Order: sequence, then structure tokens, then C-alpha cells
Amino acid sequence: MENPTRSTKAASELDDSPARWTFLTNHAHVLSLIHSNPQMVLRQVAAEVGITERAVQRIIHDLEEGGFIRRERVGRQNRYQLLTNKSLRHPIESHRNIGDLLKLINK
Repeated sequence: MENPTRSTKAASELDDSPARWTFLTNHAHVLSLIHSNPQMVLRQVAAEVGITERAVQRIIHDLEEGGFIRRERVGRQNRYQLLTNKSLRHPIESHRNIGDLLKLINK
């Protein structure tokens, strides 16, 4: 039989850890950072979000493929333009667009 004190302690330790999970995905975090600074290099984005640069590259690719951002090459860097009128993907929030999400996050 499991010790109830031990399982309660373990559950409370999980609940107290802010790094365990968040309400927004890494895609939303990357989108928000690019919105606040379109010239931010991917290395900086990765450091801010807490993921690898390669993961940021995959997310950027996903966002481009989905038509949520456009990439423009400026010298040796990329500059990103967010397409804020694009609807969110999930049916529950599809009545909202990227601009609505960014307004909520970046107040």
C-alpha cells in the first residue's frame, strides 16, 4: 500500500515547480518574442524560451509553413513579419487570430 503522506508530498512538489509546464506552447513563446523584436536572432530566442536553437528553427519553419510569419533576409540576418490576421489553429480558439493572442500576452 502506498504511503499517503509520501504521495501528497510528491504531488505538491510537482505543483510548486513553475518549470514543469506552462499554459502556452513553445510556438506561442517564439511568436511572442518575434513580435516584440522582429530582428531577434534565433540564438537569443532559444535562450529566452529555454529551448535549443534547432528547436527554434523547427518552430520558425512550422510558423512559416502555416502562414503565420514571413521571413525577409536583411544582410546576414532574418527579419520576421507576423501575419496577425491569421486565425488560431485549434477549433476551440479559431474564432480568434494571432493578433488577439499577442495582445493578451504582450500587454
